[in-house]
Amino acid sequence: MPDLVSFEDVSHFFENFKHTAWRLETQRAYASDLTSPNWVRFQRGETFGYNPDSPWHVNVREQTMQGKRFERVRLVDQPPTEGQRFLLASGLGNVEAGEDIRNLYRSDAEDIGLPDYDFWLFDSRSVVKFVIDSGGTTLGVHVLEDAESVVRACQVRDAAWHHAVPTREFEAQVPSSV
Repeated sequence: MPDLVSFEDVSHFFENFKHTAWRLETQRAYASDLTSPNWVRFQRGETFGYNPDSPWHVNVREQTMQGKRFERVRLVDQPPTEGQRFLLASGLGNVEAGEDIRNLYRSDAEDIGLPDYDFWLFDSRSVVKFVIDSGGTTLGVHVLEDAESVVRACQVRDAAWHHAVPTREFEAQVPSSV
């Protein structure tokens, strides 16, 4: 396995990819969400969406305007955890920025053999595999470019994408507990 590097060390992938940036999100919660300004708003039951000043939204908008695609599939429990409900709420802003986010129930993901780890796949050539502790904190990532890792990530992407539901449609089906 390649060395563990910080997530910041791979940030260039998000601007330098040529065609697609695809993510699988498998966690029930992410520690970084608790420090988001939107977390407090979510806790109060407020809505929030696209933010033209958000660096993530700016980059997604810029890249998609060039014809590139940002896509992700998020695994969701039944019922969704609080962290997953936050991602459903915050994901709408990402969708408005140009990202195509889809959701898949964890039980369905297990049935089709999806892995239990997060990764980004860039241009079907580079895999950025997360190492996340039990508290949802990202410890770092491994950059994988060997054929076996890339082919497996492409297979996961194709299977997940085929079964996942677009986020607006999925959100409408999930009962709100707020």
